[in-house]
Amino acid sequence: MSPILSPEEIRVLGVLIEKDMATPEYYPMSSNALTNGCNQKSNRDPMTSYPEHVINDTLDNLRARHLVSSLTGGSNRVPKFSHRVSEIFNVSNREMAVLGVLMLRGAQTLNEIKTRTESLYKFDDHSSVELVLNKLAERGMTLLLPKAAGTREPRWTHLLAGEPILPTASSSASEFSSAPSAGPLAERVAKLEAEVASLKEQFEEFRRQFQ
Repeated sequence: MSPILSPEEIRVLGVLIEKDMATPEYYPMSSNALTNGCNQKSNRDPMTSYPEHVINDTLDNLRARHLVSSLTGGSNRVPKFSHRVSEIFNVSNREMAVLGVLMLRGAQTLNEIKTRTESLYKFDDHSSVELVLNKLAERGMTLLLPKAAGTREPRWTHLLAGEPILPTASSSASEFSSAPSAGPLAERVAKLEAEVASLKEQFEEFRRQFQ
């Protein structure tokens, strides 16, 4: 089982993984570059505005847990930082790519993960991504979430911050039981609302691809 990480630690490690695998020429990273990467306005969910001192404190914590190494001296005028995720978590590049996008962008569908890992690792197809997710799930590092109302596909999430808080079946049942009996018109309205929510979700995903 992997260690439980804070939101700041997850974001810093996610940025280091992304830079390492997508643009290795800019890796390792300074704390200033890491701050900019963490607070990036695209390809991040949630968006953050961490000050640099928070990133420095987070790096200290990650170094104490042997998840980050620092490089000083030589051509490095300022300290540069690199992750040790593959060693400490004992994961392959393909597994690290999947974890990286989940750490940076939250819970995602299989198709979203396949699309967003393209710059980190080239998966052959969706089945190969799903195989990695299932292997990580067996190790307690990922989880397939229940399908949410109004969505077409279930989402996967990482468990590096611990178990996510999920809505209970009893609370959902109580919401419906307290509602008045739905007739044919109410059922049609509910169906249309679900379809609109799904279309909004698809549009948002399409829009994010061009940000």
